[in-house]
This record gives sequence, C-alpha cells and structure tokens, in this order.
Amino acid sequence: MTATATRPPILFLSHGAPPLADDRTWTRELKDWSGTFSKPKDILMISAHWENAPVSLSATQRPQELVYDFWGFPQKYYDVRYDAPLAPELADEVEKLTSQHGHHVERDETRGLDHGAYVPLKEMFPKADVPVVQMSMPTLDPKGLFELGRTLAPLRDRGTLIVGSGFTTHNLRWFNPAAGPDGTPPAASSEFDHWAEEAMARGDVDSILDFIHKAPAAREAHPRSEHWAPLYVALGAASASGGIDAQTAIDGFWFGLSKRSWTLT
Repeated sequence: MTATATRPPILFLSHGAPPLADDRTWTRELKDWSGTFSKPKDILMISAHWENAPVSLSATQRPQELVYDFWGFPQKYYDVRYDAPLAPELADEVEKLTSQHGHHVERDETRGLDHGAYVPLKEMFPKADVPVVQMSMPTLDPKGLFELGRTLAPLRDRGTLIVGSGFTTHNLRWFNPAAGPDGTPPAASSEFDHWAEEAMARGDVDSILDFIHKAPAAREAHPRSEHWAPLYVALGAASASGGIDAQTAIDGFWFGLSKRSWTLT
C-alpha cells in the first residue's frame, strides 16, 4: 500500500515544544514536508501527550479548545489558536475499526488538541482547514500500540492522514537554552538517532519495538517511552499491507533532541 493522490502516507514527526514556532528552519521544514503529499480529507493525531485507557477520542460535538499542557512559557504561547474543523465522521470510523478488534472507545467532549498536535499542525496546515481528531494511547506497550495501528490502516483509503507525534530522542535534561537550538547534541542523542535512522531504513520493526534492548543509549534517549510510542502506532498502520518503506523527512537536532521525522508508505 503506497501513498497516492487519494491515499495519504503515514507520518511520525518530532513535534517540538511551543517555541518551535520561533525556529525558522524547523517551521520551514514542516511546511515543505506538508507540500510533498496531497491535502488529506482529515487527520487522526496520536500524540505523546495523551495517554488514556480505554482508547479515547477528542471533541467532535463542540469546539476543541487547545490544551496548553506546558508551564513557565511567555504568554504568547498561551494565546495561540488552531481552530481546525471537527471530524465526527473520522471519529465514527476510528471507533468502528478499533471496536472490531476488542477496544472500547470513549468520547471526551472536553478534550481538545494538545501541543503535540497543534504545534506541528499549525506549521504544516496553517489555514487550519483540515478536520482533526486526536486519539489517546491506551498503553505504552509496543506490541499493543502496533496492533492498534494495524486496525487503523483502512483509514488511509478514505483519505485520512495518520500522524504519530512524539520525539526521536526526548531527554529534557539535555535541554540547554544557553547552547542554542543548533548546539552540538549529546553523544547519546546522536547515537540513538543514528540507530533509529538505520533501523527505520531497514524496516526493522522488531528492533524498533524492542528499542530498549536493541538501541544504544536507549534509556538515556527515552527515560520514559511516551515520545517514542506514537511511532509504534504509525508502524502498525503502515505495516498492514506488508513491509515498511520509511523515508526521513526531517533530520537534525533541536536543543540536543533529535527531530528526525519519517514519511511511511
């Protein structure tokens, strides 16, 4: 199954923090990336910042107020708006597909898009004219999320863009504002990034799911796995038709963290 004009690819992106909007390089890269595929019918977003069991879906009946799930930033980051259309039909399809595979699905009409969703979407689809619904991760278990992703694969045939939003390395102890966004990353971040690049190029799903035992500096790169976990969902959706074809869309580092992102077809 490949991406076509009517069947979008699947994305895993490193989403950044709210100051991503001030980084001219990264914002340009995200904008350019969205220009490499056709505008989707709608978007299913799986963000590292929403863990909830059972599977839960964000608001589809009332405006999605953004979730400003961060602290200590200048006020301008709390004034950001992203009023994307609601996606009730997509939510219905997600519920139907996942419930067929044993998942109970809840609707959270109080839940909007968190910064793992709206920060990158604002750069990729700045007109906010593509309907979006966000889905929670009900677990961090790699195989569980991979199988959940497989259930979502048919969404591509209706024009849905499936996006896993996390970070290729995510250790906030590395974050050093004094070094600037383009400072030399820690060796552990570089080592993990290089391993991830090669594993994804091989389509080595088993190693990616078992990264904690297979990757160098795994526990340093991800003291907790929630920012790596959305990749499992993306891989599951992409693998439903066979092998994985992953192309790096964005690479490099931002304040020491790997912003590597992939297009999966």
